[in-house]
Amino acid sequence: MKIEKLLEELKKDPRNKEYTKNGYNPILQVDANAKILIIGQAPGSHVERSGIPFDDQSGIRLRKWMGIDDKEFYSKDIAILPMDFYYPGKAKTGDLPPRKFIAQEYHEKFLKLMPNIELTLLVGKYSIDYYLGKKKKKNLTETVENFQEYLPKYFPIVHPSPLNFRWLGKNPWFEEKTVKELQKRVRQILK
Repeated sequence: MKIEKLLEELKKDPRNKEYTKNGYNPILQVDANAKILIIGQAPGSHVERSGIPFDDQSGIRLRKWMGIDDKEFYSKDIAILPMDFYYPGKAKTGDLPPRKFIAQEYHEKFLKLMPNIELTLLVGKYSIDYYLGKKKKKNLTETVENFQEYLPKYFPIVHPSPLNFRWLGKNPWFEEKTVKELQKRVRQILK
């Protein structure tokens, strides 16, 4: 199956009917030649309107953490598969969680079309829980702190949301140590 055909299948899925009817396309970035895969949560309302993955403050911080610019981030070398390809909506506090069927039914199909992935960034709790399962530590902090255990395939990181300022303040090791290792690995793969 080709990427374009899979995208059409996704748009026609009855569970995505409202999004398609309202003119929203699935928000992801895939290419058969991608070397780095980013699995995030779900697009926010701003990204839903722009249609560009990580076109927000979280994306600015993520690119900084990866040590790459917009041109490199939005290139064929980088793939982005959120846990939901559409904005799931607003909850009482924050956004609703990603709909589970997207990762369960579509991720594997897209992954088969990207055989050159060398590193997968698991961005935030939803992707870490889904992809690491029982291999994750007792909480997000311990999992991210022990990122080396999941290499070379996975690199778990905290979500780059501006709302995570408290977590980042309590865990300065992340930007001092983890981000440096992430940048090193990204540079090695993209060189």
